Amino acid sequence: MPEFSRRHVLATAGAGAAATALSARTAGAAEHAPDGATPGGAPGAGGHGPNPLRLWYTAPAGEWLQALPVGNGRLGAMVFGGTGTERLQLNEDSLWAGGPHDYARPDAGEYLEEIRRLVVEEKWHQAQVLADAHFLGTPSEQAAYQVLGDLELALAGAGEVGDYERELDLETAITRVRYTRGGVRHTREVFASAPDQVLVARLTADAPGAVGFTARFTTPQRATGSAVDASTIALDGISGDWFGLPGSVRFRAVARAVAEGGRVSTGAEGALTVAESDAVTLVISLATSYRSYLDVGADPVARARRHLEPAAGKPYARLRERHVADHRRLFTRVDIDLGTSDRVTLPTDERIGLFADGGDPQLAALYFQYGRYLLASCSRAPGQPANLQGLWNDSMNPAWESKYTVNINFEMNYWPAGPANLAECWDPAVDMIHELAESGARTARALYDAPGWVLHHNTDGWRGTAPVDYAQYGMWPTGGAWVSLMLWDHYLFTGDTGSLARNFPVMRGAVRFFLDTLVEDARTGWLVTNPSHSPEVTHHQDEGESVSICAGPTMDMQLLRDLFDAFRQASDVLDRDRGLAERVGEVRGRLAPMQIGYLGQLQEWLVDWEEAALVKNRHVSHLYGVFPSAQITPRGTPELAAAAVKTLELRGAAGTGWSLAWKINMWARLLDPVRAYERLTELLTPARTAPNLFDLHPPFQIDGNFGGVSGITEMLMQSHAGEVELLPALPAAWPAGSFRGLVARGGFEIDLEWASSGVTRAVVRSRLGNPVRVRTPGRVDVTGAEPDRPEDHVVAFGTRPGGTYVLHPA
Repeated sequence: MPEFSRRHVLATAGAGAAATALSARTAGAAEHAPDGATPGGAPGAGGHGPNPLRLWYTAPAGEWLQALPVGNGRLGAMVFGGTGTERLQLNEDSLWAGGPHDYARPDAGEYLEEIRRLVVEEKWHQAQVLADAHFLGTPSEQAAYQVLGDLELALAGAGEVGDYERELDLETAITRVRYTRGGVRHTREVFASAPDQVLVARLTADAPGAVGFTARFTTPQRATGSAVDASTIALDGISGDWFGLPGSVRFRAVARAVAEGGRVSTGAEGALTVAESDAVTLVISLATSYRSYLDVGADPVARARRHLEPAAGKPYARLRERHVADHRRLFTRVDIDLGTSDRVTLPTDERIGLFADGGDPQLAALYFQYGRYLLASCSRAPGQPANLQGLWNDSMNPAWESKYTVNINFEMNYWPAGPANLAECWDPAVDMIHELAESGARTARALYDAPGWVLHHNTDGWRGTAPVDYAQYGMWPTGGAWVSLMLWDHYLFTGDTGSLARNFPVMRGAVRFFLDTLVEDARTGWLVTNPSHSPEVTHHQDEGESVSICAGPTMDMQLLRDLFDAFRQASDVLDRDRGLAERVGEVRGRLAPMQIGYLGQLQEWLVDWEEAALVKNRHVSHLYGVFPSAQITPRGTPELAAAAVKTLELRGAAGTGWSLAWKINMWARLLDPVRAYERLTELLTPARTAPNLFDLHPPFQIDGNFGGVSGITEMLMQSHAGEVELLPALPAAWPAGSFRGLVARGGFEIDLEWASSGVTRAVVRSRLGNPVRVRTPGRVDVTGAEPDRPEDHVVAFGTRPGGTYVLHPA
């Protein structure tokens, strides 16, 4: 059983000038610098100007959360930067335990009506026990995403080590290690190339013949190492078994040394030795037999070779050039400057503990850009979507199986994709959602005898859609609604009607499921979900046990309003399914509304269970309506917004990494910069942020990184309420700054500069030619259009595709 499965966790619980100032000359020089060189080269500055976009350290990583991640979407590595031994911990994103499997229990549907009856009669414990026994998937623990193994390099050389430094350069997506040993200066670079689909390590020294090592693959998987030829070693294995499901994903890892001078040899048991070389390029290819969630019949040997051979035939400079150009195509779309301080000269891990005093605004900008780097590194086609740990995992049994938790965490991973100008990163998620619609259609028929498709609170590499874990956590049928809304978000930011047309049947399937399964609440006549729960929050102690199962929780109703609205709007855009859209509108009008409870809070359930409202919990699911939805806004629904504020106060400020990240976004949407920034300072602490800036639940979950990026964005720009609002929740810690390239709904790319006086300059670039409405802290004029002024501090004007419009103080 996983050491951090949900069951284990529950049992344990029961006991100044920033990136925008970078010159093209310096950035270009960094890309094309020769081995071991960095322009400028000042320790602690990396030659990248006063606000370097890099993580850097003065010692090798002593543990996994100090190592530095590289990834190309499909392949990942954690680089430790050792001087005696270099460890590259390896991941391939389709390496899952078990094999193709339908988790839906064949007879589960026979118990649905009885579970519903017990919920209506408020016999919640009996309903939950019945669901645990007969409605959960088999097995009730979905499969784990698993580590492939390590490539360890025992490095040649003797003598004392000095002048050590390691870094991750976000602008080039290259990790670099430099140190002196025995009078020789050694340099290593490691990156994950998307164009060439390989990992690349480059070892150089400033003395001839000084590079040498012996490399071996190691793994906890069932695997065998071997020598392929005189310069190539391999590791062949198969993924782990899982609760009675035999491991079925075969994999191969290969590493080839291309040496300049010296000698290269391999041993029978898979050792690769390089001696007395001037420089070595190590090309690593990883592949599995996973074709899809239904098919694991591919040939990993042929797949690994297909990427290895072309890459190993390219000069290192060409591999590096192709990688950097591809990375910069995504990464350099956005710059952000929140100010600077002397702390930029400190190692990254030292800065985390100091952030709360407000004296290091550049760390927030670095954290923002690091989050964008992580998303571009772990969610690229071809590949799987970002899971709970993105791409990086060193365990056979990671926390929560490192799968996809869709009651908040998976969606949070993609909050930056649109506004942070990384729309391509949605692609693997969209592909998975299509697969979930296929799998979920089978589950909808088996469990609910319903058309369309359903997804409960988790899925995995086998696209499980049945409820899992415990009924207390798994009996939540609204995951399909939320992930379908990701498809609509893609359209809102990109305006891509071709993609919307391809995604429309998936949205329609989610809608059809709820049209068929909603039931009428006898007391009110409202249409509600049953059974369900408000994710991971209990409302009563029943027969001595905590219960969450209920009918019509607020979050479900919010999600369905958004799903139904998105479907109707998509139907209008595509001129499809007008009749179904009309029916959806009628049903929407009968959904249970949001209510304000006795304590002034937004009710989490149909009934105002006062004691439950006082429970402290990391989940605030009923505030989905604040963020990422726009159903609750201070200007549009002030009473509900005040209730949302009261809810956040009652629920408590503390939280896990991802919970704090969500609350940053909520407070920003509620136009409270003080409390939004307070949550950011709590997120950027050693308790919630690892030395390598990975988010900590704890343990590591990457969702908080992405939620943090989104929260910073929401403080600077919002576009959810039919307008683009600039500086809606600007904290006092960032009195002056700028950003370039953030994206607003409707297809607008925004640049902004501000000072203590407010907006000093803003640029709106219209991708699609939609009309735009812009709200600013002060009055502005517009160059390039004749604006209307529907409100004070609001301008509205038409645009043309490709048009640029400049806003400046009036």
